[in-house]
Amino acid sequence: MSSVTMSEFRSQQSSLIAAAQREPVEITSRGAVRRAVVVSPEFYDRALQALEDQADVRAAAAARQESGRVSQEELEQELGL
Repeated sequence: MSSVTMSEFRSQQSSLIAAAQREPVEITSRGAVRRAVVVSPEFYDRALQALEDQADVRAAAAARQESGRVSQEELEQELGL
């Protein structure tokens, strides 16, 4: 991951956004305080999907523990499938 200061990001915005298509770019200020991370839309979409998948797995596990058994139909309905 690349790391740049806020002022560097301001002066090199276009090239750093292009670099974020290959790897995340961390933006810092006041020495080392991380302020933001710029990523490609594809990276963002994959990360968001992974978080949603984890939430679905946790919800299914919780449903199984509540009543001991969950039908496939109930699980699909809960997961919105």
